[in-house]
Parts: sequence; structure tokens; C-alpha cells
Amino acid sequence: MSENLPDVGDTIPDVAMEGADGTSVKPSDFRGQKLVVFFYPKDMTPGCTTENIDFSAAKDGFAAAGTALLGVSKDPYARHEKFIAKHDLTVPLASDPEENGLSDALGIWTEKSMYGKKFMGMVRTTYLVDAEGKIAQVWRKVKVKGHVDEVLAAAQAL
Repeated sequence: MSENLPDVGDTIPDVAMEGADGTSVKPSDFRGQKLVVFFYPKDMTPGCTTENIDFSAAKDGFAAAGTALLGVSKDPYARHEKFIAKHDLTVPLASDPEENGLSDALGIWTEKSMYGKKFMGMVRTTYLVDAEGKIAQVWRKVKVKGHVDEVLAAAQAL
């Protein structure tokens, strides 16, 4: 990671995103409790669907550990609503702004390449944030299988 990007021990940037019903949601809204913010590339895709279903299934475990959950992608909130309804998701989702969003501030909205074609995309990344807003742990380039269990264990230990 670049030295100027937030990492473990730093305060997570407090960038507003669009939440349910057009409300604003930002990391500081969760101060006083732990927070898991998981960034994923796109609603309705296989890995992202599995990740959101897994976090939804573990929501009670995170709540018992005093940890809120927030899923984030660049998809517009209207698409999140369809995604939530289609898969009965229980984890709140936020729509990160197109430019200068939280994923930009964290350096995880970046240039990717597939079949020789370059494009901007979200690097699947999860942040565990302590009750004071400091980044406690980061999982980069997440592989979905088993990920939620690992994050839950870390939240319980924090």
C-alpha cells in the first residue's frame, strides 16, 4: 500500500455515502461500536452475492460481538434495493459516490485489467474498525470462501 493511504492504526476516512431511503451514512455514524465495512465490486454478481449472503447470515454473531456491518459498492442505491430484495439480505448497504468516495480515499477503487482491457474497479477489501474509528485490521483482495468466519473471529477478539 502507498504510504499516504489509510491503514491499520489510522482513523478510517469519514466520507459520506448514500444509505437506505437516500440518507447519508458515514463511518463516524458507528462510533462507540466496532464496524466491519466490506467493499465489493458489483451487486448481482456471483462472488458479491455470496459475500453479502454470508455476512447477512452472520449478522447476529457480529451483533453479539458489538460490531455493526456495512457493505459498500459503487452501484446506485436503487440497484442495492433490488439486490437486497432478491437475496433477502439483512446487512445494510451503502452506495459509494462516483468520485471522491470512501473507496477512493482508501485506495481500493483502482485501475484493473482483464483480457488486456483496463478499467476502474473495486478491489474486494474488508476493514475492521474499532469503536474509536481506528482501522484495526484490513483484508485485501479478499477470497469470499471462509472470509466472513475469519472477520467474525477478528471482531470477537477485538
